[in-house]
Amino acid sequence: MNRLQVDSHRLRETAHWLYHESGLRSVNITGRDAWLIILARTCRMFAFGGTSLIMALFFTTLGFSDPQLGLFMSMTLAGDTVLSFLLTFMADSLGRRRVFFGSGLLMSISGLVFLYFENFWILLLAAVIGVISASGGDFGPFRAIEESVLSHLTNPQTRSDVLSWYVVTSNLGSAVGIEVAGRVIEELKRRDGWSEIRIYHAVFGAYIIMGVANMVFSCLMTDHCEITEPVLSIDEGAQVTQGLLSNSDEEAEDEIVPPTTESPVEQKKSRFAEISSKTRSVMYKLWFLLTVDCLADGMVSYTLTNYYLDRKFHLPKSQLGDLMSTNYILGSISTVFAGPLSRHLGLVNTMVFTHLPSSMAVLLFPVPQGIVLTVILLFIRGGLNNMDQAPRVALIAATVKPGERTAVMGITSTLRTLASLLGPSITGALADSDKFWVAFVAAGALRVAYDLGLWAMFINVKLHEHEESDQDTSKARRVADEEESTD
Repeated sequence: MNRLQVDSHRLRETAHWLYHESGLRSVNITGRDAWLIILARTCRMFAFGGTSLIMALFFTTLGFSDPQLGLFMSMTLAGDTVLSFLLTFMADSLGRRRVFFGSGLLMSISGLVFLYFENFWILLLAAVIGVISASGGDFGPFRAIEESVLSHLTNPQTRSDVLSWYVVTSNLGSAVGIEVAGRVIEELKRRDGWSEIRIYHAVFGAYIIMGVANMVFSCLMTDHCEITEPVLSIDEGAQVTQGLLSNSDEEAEDEIVPPTTESPVEQKKSRFAEISSKTRSVMYKLWFLLTVDCLADGMVSYTLTNYYLDRKFHLPKSQLGDLMSTNYILGSISTVFAGPLSRHLGLVNTMVFTHLPSSMAVLLFPVPQGIVLTVILLFIRGGLNNMDQAPRVALIAATVKPGERTAVMGITSTLRTLASLLGPSITGALADSDKFWVAFVAAGALRVAYDLGLWAMFINVKLHEHEESDQDTSKARRVADEEESTD
């Protein structure tokens, strides 16, 4: 009996250690809004994954040329850039949840257009003014605001973990979306009355549903997502403070303190002017490096990678879907370790040491002439490619003031998208001249330059200088909300 008790105790300790080290505890204590944001992006990436598998094939079936495909992807990213720039700069004043709702609505409308129309210019117009993912990436207005909200809801101890799971689940969403799309396409092909065009149209039906789901999730979020949270009255504050003082020391030690409250930001004519010169001096370097990285990613996006594999090896759509789905799953598994690695190695080291092998895989991707080695390089790229995302957002949050985060992340997203939009046109021209492989070599070289530059410029940057040390007010507010919800 004693041995059973010892084994049970060890099992509980192991489970508790995994719960803490995996970052799930950080997500859980951050609360309902974090779960809703993570779920919303997972559903969105499910839709983006499906479109990344079929977009190039859809356009080829419609008779569009490779340069037209490159133009479409570039113009789509340009539209996302403008929309993201406008909405992220207005999000704090309009309300972040309202922006989420509007973005979900635009996503559904764009999917509806792609469901019914086949004209190149109509599709291009819907992609430019709406929210459509032509590359499988999340370049629209959602991501920058979601990252800002999660940075607001978390603190330095929980931020990397929460952002890591934000990336992990999105990769899983993309993986499932690609897998489902590939299987559905092959299944419908075997049925009478289903042309290839009609099958591709059906995939956009799921895109519409995921847009509606994002609208629903935005309606379920609380006021804590906004930059200004409600302030407790004097009586409520006194009651909560008394309740906090009565907690045991053990509970206080086990509690990870929730995020600091961002003070109201006075709206000015230019949100860029609100960013301090010290913050800008740091971000200028990071923005330059990120534009280099995103130019490379735009040249070899997963949509174009699918197209390259299809042209080189002529794979069945189901097999292509299996490969890309596995690729995303590997990325999800590896990203679970991004949070723990960030705690032990540091944010910059985690970003560089995980991203550099992925960059080398892109550089070498066209070299193998057989499918096996090509797939191995694809899995190395995808398995490690996203491990730098959560540390990158945590790095930005740790170097800028809380009131600057939405604007800074909005500018970051805009610059990344601007850089990405050049890539597809370059690759489209290369593909049309039978030099598709050059895009991967150039992109790999640019990514390696980004990794080395990041390490050289940011390894000694001071972090968390703007984080507030006294978080009693936020703690009191959370306890008050919990008491109110139980009443």
